[in-house]
Amino acid sequence: MSHGEIGFRIGKTENYLINKLREKGFVHLTLFDPEVLDTKNLARVAERSEELGTDGFMVGGSTVYFKEMMDEAIKAIKSVSNLPVIIFPSNITSLSPYADAVFYMSLLNSLEWWFILGAQIHGSFMVKEYRLEPIPVGYVVIKGETSVATVGRAFPLPENKPNIVASYALAAQMLGMRLIYLEAGSGAESPIPPDLIRVVRKTVDIPLIVGGGIRSGQAAAQAIRAGADIIVTGTLAEHDPQKLAEVVEYSREAARERAPALSRYIGAR
Repeated sequence: MSHGEIGFRIGKTENYLINKLREKGFVHLTLFDPEVLDTKNLARVAERSEELGTDGFMVGGSTVYFKEMMDEAIKAIKSVSNLPVIIFPSNITSLSPYADAVFYMSLLNSLEWWFILGAQIHGSFMVKEYRLEPIPVGYVVIKGETSVATVGRAFPLPENKPNIVASYALAAQMLGMRLIYLEAGSGAESPIPPDLIRVVRKTVDIPLIVGGGIRSGQAAAQAIRAGADIIVTGTLAEHDPQKLAEVVEYSREAARERAPALSRYIGAR
């Protein structure tokens, strides 16, 4: 970028996600909570997840309080895989120099300033010092009785009022965020309804991440058909490897059905 020129550069990991979307029409990310799996099992499950078709890893949890826990978890994944590792932060203690990128998220429907912008301000120089690639994400929690909603003091948005959720997503896009993340929460009994995803997809022109409650290929396919671009699941590879393979395969089939619709927001990048 020349002197005086205004703009931004999309980093290696974000480009990887966009290129995967172009290539196959969806992205699957496996989320690891370092408080749930020790490093030995985490490395084993990460290796298995890559074999089953995941495209990358997210590391984080709603109650991760120790940076060392994040460091060791990320190093364990890096020891068995070259796929990108993205920090899924709950606070500034989630930041680690060993990851490739961080979802630089604002929890848009939090009642607490800290989760909307405070943590981002306090962690900004750490992200720069660690040379982490920040990927700006508008984060919206849909369901109320989950850890993320409790810890993040999220005001749960009604599932039967998709236009309200869409207004949050559109505001995030207009503020310059490059991805939207619709979260049901890791403890959610059911995934985000396809009708809600569909309305958000029609409203925004940036990639849409959907996570929480996705435990079957059918649920993943419904989310993809409704407009999800990136599907996030937990450690299905540990508890039920066949389910993870099913999620990836069903997502691939669903993505083929909606491939032409992707061009409007990833074709020009």
